[in-house]
Amino acid sequence: MTDLSACIFCNIVRGELPNYTLYEDEDYLAFLDIFPRVKGHAIVIPKKHYRWVYDVPQFGEYWEIAKKVGEKIQKTLKAEYISFLTIGNEVPHAHIHVLPQWGDSLKGFAITPVIKMSTEEMSELARTISN
Repeated sequence: MTDLSACIFCNIVRGELPNYTLYEDEDYLAFLDIFPRVKGHAIVIPKKHYRWVYDVPQFGEYWEIAKKVGEKIQKTLKAEYISFLTIGNEVPHAHIHVLPQWGDSLKGFAITPVIKMSTEEMSELARTISN
């Protein structure tokens, strides 16, 4: 069982820590990341504590809120596009990073180089996952 009093995002939801709110409704909260990777970097969280993004029962609704926040950031900051990122290892509370982007290269996060897999490995992996 997670100690919710130690969860920084639960503390924000309860009003025990300040935040720079961008959006709030009954179930979700979006705010600027206090350790931004790019200007306008936001976090969208469910107000109820869930460990992983995929644990949120209203998964589609959650992503629609992230899209709404992303579109508002994109329009306001005149970003070319928005990247959405879920990792979940920094804070043990479901959260979606919303990162506005400008130019041809990704800003705010890195993607590792492509790994090599043979066609046989790919076929076997696809077969294993689909079964």
